[in-house]
Amino acid sequence: MRRRWSHWMLRWLLLGMFAILVTVGGWQRLTPATTATTTPLFEEAWKTVRDNFYDPNLNGVDWNAVRSHYQPIFGQAQTQAEAAAVINDMLAELHTSHTHLYTPEEPAYYQLLGIFQPSMRDLPAAARQLFPNGRFEYTGIGIFTQTIDGKVFISGVLDGRPGAIAGLQVGDEIVAVENTSFHPIQSFAGKAGQAVKMQVRRTPNTLIEVSVTPQVLDTTTLFLEAQQDSISIIEQDNKRIGYVHIWSNAADPHQQTLLNELMSGKLHDADALVLDLRDGWGGGDLDYLNFFTGKGLTILNRGRDRDPFTYATYWNKPAVMLINAGSRSSKEILAYGFQQERVGPLVGAATAGAVVAGRPFLMQDGTLLYVAVADVLINQSERLEGRGVRPDVEVIASIPYAQGADLQKERAIATAIQAIQ
Repeated sequence: MRRRWSHWMLRWLLLGMFAILVTVGGWQRLTPATTATTTPLFEEAWKTVRDNFYDPNLNGVDWNAVRSHYQPIFGQAQTQAEAAAVINDMLAELHTSHTHLYTPEEPAYYQLLGIFQPSMRDLPAAARQLFPNGRFEYTGIGIFTQTIDGKVFISGVLDGRPGAIAGLQVGDEIVAVENTSFHPIQSFAGKAGQAVKMQVRRTPNTLIEVSVTPQVLDTTTLFLEAQQDSISIIEQDNKRIGYVHIWSNAADPHQQTLLNELMSGKLHDADALVLDLRDGWGGGDLDYLNFFTGKGLTILNRGRDRDPFTYATYWNKPAVMLINAGSRSSKEILAYGFQQERVGPLVGAATAGAVVAGRPFLMQDGTLLYVAVADVLINQSERLEGRGVRPDVEVIASIPYAQGADLQKERAIATAIQAIQ
């Protein structure tokens, strides 16, 4: 018998590093008056972790000794990025996910602010100046990147965003942007609405030029819009396979929109469903797992002058879930429940094993410190942190020069077709 999953609000469970390309003003160099040796950032970050980390014993780490070791190294930093790198080396001593310092030079900084927007109202002055209109929006093209063997490759493309419109593909190596070294923040600064030339390699020996027009991206709506644009019906072997990519699981609208599409929208008439939880952000409410594990009613609507219409209050057709190492946080709990309740097979690669609850703290210099503030156990005993969830059907995907191929998605579709009776 399938259990009903309780109403867990895990808005702090939100790690999923990827490089959404957004834009802010230039690199921040520490001036002589605010060098790393005098800035309060180190002490502020150290104390914030000491006072808020979920384990008061800090995983057995001598936190005072850690401070003594890293503080003089921090004093040698000359840029904000260098200072953050030292602090992140310090945080790594805790061996815990959801514990990291982000700077305005990093895309994840803006993603977290957008996701946590309702609780991020009182920004310090250093952060407020980045958002003069009060909205977390920046110029970008909506791609994710990974650095592999010293080269930058596109690892994901958000549907409906400029990168997808321009024809950029997973596996493209970014060689340069406007003949300048690629940077996830600087490359598109101040260029919304302007054609930008990117030099990419689709194969190891072929350099091509792609013109892309960056646009202003609102991080509070970006992932829901991409989710909607990802929805499709794939017709294969006389079957209709519904597909949707959940880039962020961190807000109720994402989940309610999915349920609406399944009950009465674009996915209603699909013979089976592929639910893609690869990459992106976790967080959010896990109640909608009950839509796949529970039992409900089937409703028939009859109108005088319209055709009858039937919708179910639960999903009673085959379903397949896609996961990978970028599936983190509450997405891993969803995958665990999907597997344990035998809703359908998991296809792809093992999840990240990053399942604690994190909370953002804005430092006075505007950087954002993410701290693991609670451990997470499923059914009071099952801990996924450091372990993750393994797929039922493993498909290893190679990113470099993939030319847009998605072997994991192809296998998930084939698995869904096989499950249709």
